[in-house]
Amino acid sequence: MNRCLLVTGGGRGIGAEVSRKAVKLGYSVCINYLKNQTSAENLVDELNSKGNRAFVCQADVSKEEEVVGLFERFEEQFGVPDALVNNAGVLDLQTRVDQMSAERIQGIFSVNVTGSFLCAREAVKRMSTRYGGKGGSIVNLSSGAAKYGSPGEYVDYAASKAAVDTLTTGLAREVAEEGIRVNAVRPGFIETEIHAAGGEPNRMERVRPMVPMKRVGKPREVADAVLWLLSDEASYITGTILDVSGGR
Repeated sequence: MNRCLLVTGGGRGIGAEVSRKAVKLGYSVCINYLKNQTSAENLVDELNSKGNRAFVCQADVSKEEEVVGLFERFEEQFGVPDALVNNAGVLDLQTRVDQMSAERIQGIFSVNVTGSFLCAREAVKRMSTRYGGKGGSIVNLSSGAAKYGSPGEYVDYAASKAAVDTLTTGLAREVAEEGIRVNAVRPGFIETEIHAAGGEPNRMERVRPMVPMKRVGKPREVADAVLWLLSDEASYITGTILDVSGGR
């Protein structure tokens, strides 16, 4: 394989596992990050020490000019991307809707929704046969919160991920004849640092009984699903949202 992949928010958690899995499968990988430079650079060093091709690139996906710059730097390193994983996402402290400020809501949507749209836009401009590209694959990271709404915790985050689901369905149909497949993975309760950002580091212990399999997921299990959707084994799959949730 000689394919190249851009992973937004790729330095930690699910994004890092997607990057690790991708290089094992032969991808060259660009790992995007926003703030945690050390984590992203350590991951790149880890991957390149094993003879892989990976580089790191800082960009705020909620800002149009930075997204354009991110894709331009990607092309300088690897050429036209074969695949995009829209993984970058944020949430805020658990609270009710009647306590949410407009600033908070806008911040969540600017990264989770606008960022996914902007990155998908730039990928399509390069991948689509309409623009002379050779096709490609996009996988968006949704969340089980999109189905359940996260009442009393972060309805804004849940709503933003529901928007990602709709982006996936609509864009998939829009570019299906242009050589691009667009799918999403919808993780359930997964052991990552994001729960600490919501103010409950031990949240996984509380929610474990809600999962039919009675355990929470690992980031690598989500990564496996992402890379499968990117692969030729999923060549007739587009517009699909794959739950990785232990049955929930």
